[in-house]
Amino acid sequence: MMSTLKNTMRPVWAVRGLHRSAVEALERPAPEDTVTASYGRFISKVKPQHLSPVVLHRSKRMVLDSIGVGLIGSTTDVFQLVLQHCQHMYAPDPISSVYGRGGTRLSPTLAAFVNGVATHSMDFDDTWHPATHPSGAVLPAVLALSDMMPVNSKPSGLDFLLAFNIGIEIQGRLMRFSDEAHNIPKRFHPPTVVGTMGSAAACARFLSLDDSQCGHALAIAASLSGAPMANAATQSKPLHIGNASRLGLEAALLASQGLEASPLILDAVAGVAGFSAFYEDYVPQRIASPEADGHVFLLEEQDMGFKRFPAHLGMHWVADAAASVHNLLVRVGTVSQAKVQEILLRVPKSKYINRPFPESEHEARHSFQFNACSALLDGEVAVQSFSPAAMRRPDLLALLSRVHIEHPKDNPANFNSMYGEIQVTLVGGEVLRGRCNTFYGHWRNPLTNDSLRKKFRSNAGAVLPSEKVEALIDVVEEMDKREDCSALLSHLH
Repeated sequence: MMSTLKNTMRPVWAVRGLHRSAVEALERPAPEDTVTASYGRFISKVKPQHLSPVVLHRSKRMVLDSIGVGLIGSTTDVFQLVLQHCQHMYAPDPISSVYGRGGTRLSPTLAAFVNGVATHSMDFDDTWHPATHPSGAVLPAVLALSDMMPVNSKPSGLDFLLAFNIGIEIQGRLMRFSDEAHNIPKRFHPPTVVGTMGSAAACARFLSLDDSQCGHALAIAASLSGAPMANAATQSKPLHIGNASRLGLEAALLASQGLEASPLILDAVAGVAGFSAFYEDYVPQRIASPEADGHVFLLEEQDMGFKRFPAHLGMHWVADAAASVHNLLVRVGTVSQAKVQEILLRVPKSKYINRPFPESEHEARHSFQFNACSALLDGEVAVQSFSPAAMRRPDLLALLSRVHIEHPKDNPANFNSMYGEIQVTLVGGEVLRGRCNTFYGHWRNPLTNDSLRKKFRSNAGAVLPSEKVEALIDVVEEMDKREDCSALLSHLH
């Protein structure tokens, strides 16, 4: 009896006469066949020739726009605070340049941090679908690494763009493997996760790490990731992008020194959370080796969303809808809050951007109500709309008190499917309506090159002389044809 019981308790591999190692080999894929390994191999092996003309064009627009919002972001209180913190708390390390500060340099990781903060300090940076801010997490790190490299060993412009695009691609791939990621976030801010890993990927490639080291860089980055949505609409939100850039760079540098992490961070391991710690419905999918079939970047298939004014992307739908009603009011007479009895907004249900009476510029940038009322009064939302004086206007405050919100079932919290609708009831009973299905700047309705350059000139011109602004436009436009990226760096210095 006892011998029979012992036999039934023996592991299956022993009962079947198999060696433990043989069974483990059946249960576990070979290291080179894992999802994580496929990402490491892609980062290491993809070539500049895989960047199509469309991807090059779109990514250069992203670089230009990101530099512009970073430069104007260097004028904000948040940026000044974090820059002073870095200068006071860390020893001088004059290597990498800082947006908007010609005589200031920091260590590469700190420069990536403060420049990332600048990029998101006004919520003016690009946005993709599924929802994240891809450029601000990657570009500051790539720029900081470029500064770090010897003068005679600067990467070519094409290599610079390749590293940047790898960082964007990794973010997009990871988010497309989760249905949860397609919606406006509730738990954590996506750039703090996929942005950190995108930064790590871009920097790993820039450092010429091998397949295994690139995988470790991603895994190390995963341990440095995450920030709760409760800090949205506060001064701490820009830190999310700064940390994504900085910590991704640190992950790649640590991997280059031999630090190792989980080789299965992107795989499904029963009972152990890897990337699924962030997205519970994450379904691991390998990324094809570019050596075999080439590679089509996601940026080829979907353009980027660029903002015309500095606020959460969802605000652009209600602002355009309200601006159309403003135009109707202009036709019937003077625009005045005294004529408005009630305002109804039909928008997606998303608690952190439903802010009836914002008390700070950061809350205002995340308020359906504020942006709709600003556009209703002024016909647009602009940089100056978030100044203290503009926020305290009696007419604006009066309109805010008359706003009601509905959440139609056919209006999901999803940047690819949502719409913004406004219904304004006038004192006499007349009802004016406006609706926006796709705002100007969305990936389905992208900014023209003229519009993008106009935005860049306005933003960069806040801190740079006009000749440097124009030079940056030319340098970025010709980036893929330049032997090295020194010209870009020199104009940012």
